[in-house]
Amino acid sequence: MAKIATDRTTIDLFAHEKRPGRPRTNPLPREEQLKLNKRNQIKRDRSKGLKRIECKVSEQLYQQLSLSAEQQNMTRSAYIEWVLEQALTR
Repeated sequence: MAKIATDRTTIDLFAHEKRPGRPRTNPLPREEQLKLNKRNQIKRDRSKGLKRIECKVSEQLYQQLSLSAEQQNMTRSAYIEWVLEQALTR
């Protein structure tokens, strides 16, 4: 029997053929993986004693914070934390 590349009805002929794309290593769907990862991240943050603060700022302030953090070789989050600590110690 001849093997035709487009024939997918005889699976045993294609058992060793590599399929394109990333292999599926996690049995959960992507949405469930994201929820689980976020839950684990929150647990890690709690164990480190971190609390989440959320606020809305203007685009201009956001750009200034990003630029200042980059100049200080810090993440924006770490820079904002540093700025808040400096303001509270005054």
